[in-house]
Amino acid sequence: MNYPPKYHQDNDINHMVEVIKTYPLATIISVKNNTPYITHLPLMLHEDNKLIGHIDKFNPHAKLLRDNNHVTIIFSGPQCYISPSIYTTNQLPTWNYIKVHLQGRVNTIDNAETIKDTMVKMTEFLEHPNHNYKLTIDNLKMENAINYVKGFKINIINWEGKFKLSQDKTPQDTANAKMQLIKKNQENIEVFLNNVLN
Repeated sequence: MNYPPKYHQDNDINHMVEVIKTYPLATIISVKNNTPYITHLPLMLHEDNKLIGHIDKFNPHAKLLRDNNHVTIIFSGPQCYISPSIYTTNQLPTWNYIKVHLQGRVNTIDNAETIKDTMVKMTEFLEHPNHNYKLTIDNLKMENAINYVKGFKINIINWEGKFKLSQDKTPQDTANAKMQLIKKNQENIEVFLNNVLN
């Protein structure tokens, strides 16, 4: 039996690409000697369906992000607790979420100029849509930083979309759960930031 159930799986590549573009901070997982190495980095999806990223070369995980090593990548979309009180039918409490799980193989980017170019493109992508800042390839700070950065590409070999959004409920309950997901994510950000930053 597939898990989660088929109605919670989304195999539409376009949907998964939207998650990656909207929530580009990835959880990258490598394993060495049964020990997981986990790093959180923004990744950019290239037009050839390769993920591009950069890592501090002093991060222990950097040694595992080398040619042909296997990695698991998780992109996380919105998520929240769903109270039965929002449904029109009798239901139990649950948790809704959007996740994209990828499997891939790493290719190291060694050329300093190529790494700089990908850093410029990554910044342009992350600055979208307002583009208030533009990183240029001749930026003097990049000349120093490039000595501490390792670049890599990840060839995606497997895609899994896990979109648990109350699809097994009535159309009205599914719509209510969607609105709850939007509302709770907005509220949670505000509460969290007020509690942490005060």
